[in-house]
Amino acid sequence: MKHLLSTEDLSLASAIRILDTAEEMAAVGDREVKKLPALRGRTVVNLFFEDSTRTRISFEAAAKRLSADVINFAAKGSSVSKGESLKDTAQTLSAMGADAVVIRHWASGAPHRLAATDWIDAAVINAGDGTHEHPTQALLDAFTMRRHWARLAGTGSEGADLKGMRVAIAGDVLHSRVARSNVWLLRTLGADVTLVAPPTLLPIGVEKWPCKVSYNLDETLEQGVDAVMMLRVQGERMNASFFPSTREYSRRWGFDDNRLRALDTLGMKDTIIMHPGPMNRGLEISAAAADSPRSTVLAQVRNGVSVRMAALYLLLSGDTRGPAATPALAYAGIHPTKESN
Repeated sequence: MKHLLSTEDLSLASAIRILDTAEEMAAVGDREVKKLPALRGRTVVNLFFEDSTRTRISFEAAAKRLSADVINFAAKGSSVSKGESLKDTAQTLSAMGADAVVIRHWASGAPHRLAATDWIDAAVINAGDGTHEHPTQALLDAFTMRRHWARLAGTGSEGADLKGMRVAIAGDVLHSRVARSNVWLLRTLGADVTLVAPPTLLPIGVEKWPCKVSYNLDETLEQGVDAVMMLRVQGERMNASFFPSTREYSRRWGFDDNRLRALDTLGMKDTIIMHPGPMNRGLEISAAAADSPRSTVLAQVRNGVSVRMAALYLLLSGDTRGPAATPALAYAGIHPTKESN
């Protein structure tokens, strides 16, 4: 694995390998000293052309826990604001000796472009490109679901998939890179996925995606779900009116207090409520739902560090990049699956 650009490209074996490695990395977060020497001497650049809090901080924490040097690059206040191209920025980072570039860009396909050119000789991780994909978010979501699914089955999560799990993803699918990445990854892991949204917030060609489509959240819940993922309404990406009013949207497609109570009424005591963040409380999710014992929002944030540690480790310290990190992990009691390509 040289780059991590899309979940559509991940095989079942590759996805499980990342999730299993993340399980090992999660153990580091439970230690008094939350650090490993695995990537000592490596340089990770966070190249963000869009605003971000959770993703940028998560990648920074992940890299530092692996002892990598971290450079944070924000487009605002940089030469990009003066007209510098992606190519020139990439070549500058290459000259600085970047080993991995974590890129978030407003243009769909920018990470793929960076990975396909000779502008930079570094591993590229897609941290969100336009309305296209956000693979590490989908991986941390799957990691959270897999732990929950394994707990219900009374088994360990290592090596497990999500076969038989019913997942509803509801909200602004049209503008959501999280939804796209989750659909591909969850289907690869064996989950049954249903997208729920008003017709105006579904992309053209969604009928070809490997999932079901519903326009009614209540009917979807009544059919039974094991996880409900609410998507943020991305007003900053909307250039038209996609629904009559926020009140109407919240009533029909938001996870409000009534729907929270309905889970108990329907006998779904183990159904979890997810959100990739940031949340618009009172719009796509109520405060009671976001703060309920069913909510995995904070667990997702915590698991994000473990998943991103796994991604950085596998990209920079796999068999194809050299064995330097393996003794360090073994010394710490971490034995991630070796790279097979």
